[in-house]
Amino acid sequence: MLQFDEETTRVLEDAYQGADVTRRRRASFDALAPVPGDRILDLGCGNGLLTEELARAVGPLGHVTGLDASPDMLSAARQRLMGRENTSLTESDAASLPFDPESFTKAVSVQVFEYITSRRPVLRAVHKVLKPGGRLVIGDMHFDTFAWHSDNTARMQRFLEIWDNHLAERAVPARLPEELPDCGFEVVSMRPVTICDTSLRPDGLAAVMIRLIRAYAVQTGATDEDDAAAWAQEQEELAAEGRFFFSLTHFVCTARRV
Repeated sequence: MLQFDEETTRVLEDAYQGADVTRRRRASFDALAPVPGDRILDLGCGNGLLTEELARAVGPLGHVTGLDASPDMLSAARQRLMGRENTSLTESDAASLPFDPESFTKAVSVQVFEYITSRRPVLRAVHKVLKPGGRLVIGDMHFDTFAWHSDNTARMQRFLEIWDNHLAERAVPARLPEELPDCGFEVVSMRPVTICDTSLRPDGLAAVMIRLIRAYAVQTGATDEDDAAAWAQEQEELAAEGRFFFSLTHFVCTARRV
């Protein structure tokens, strides 16, 4: 588990509310199409940003339940949702949903399934708690779409392979068309949201990934601090020279419970 210092925590919060991650979250929001009175499950709600946005959309007649396995994330979400009576938070893993059958009209998950090794049990659990015809939206990265420029391509490839080790599945969007029908869902659409940064924006996805990958590589013993610092420093230098390039595609899959 990564340990974050105060500065990295601040950068993370900026990135969560920055344009890149906001676009990803908004794409899932739009695919879910919340309406007044909806009862929505936010699976892997994290710090509650999407939960809060959905709560505003469903209004006082609706309800949004955020579920996460991390007490720290739920603590942040609890602070964010304070005073919103149409929300609740539950600590649980994704395959053990402690809800009655057909409790929700819709469910959404953003960047969660790429950390789940066995996705079918989770999909079946979501199927059980959704009403017939209920909508499921899953947003995850396809890491085969990664394009990240470096003058030291061998080192860049090594760091991306190190980062792969923190994932359970690097190509979730490519797996879902097979897995969803197996679990009682019909795939309705698959839409790409491509993040492209040529300036290393301070609130962008690339900036936060540089910090996370550097920390992960060192904390897991995959490399030393000097090597990780040199890798990160090159990206700063490329940006200063106007040669920075980063691109990664997030996919939003919409499915219907049958």
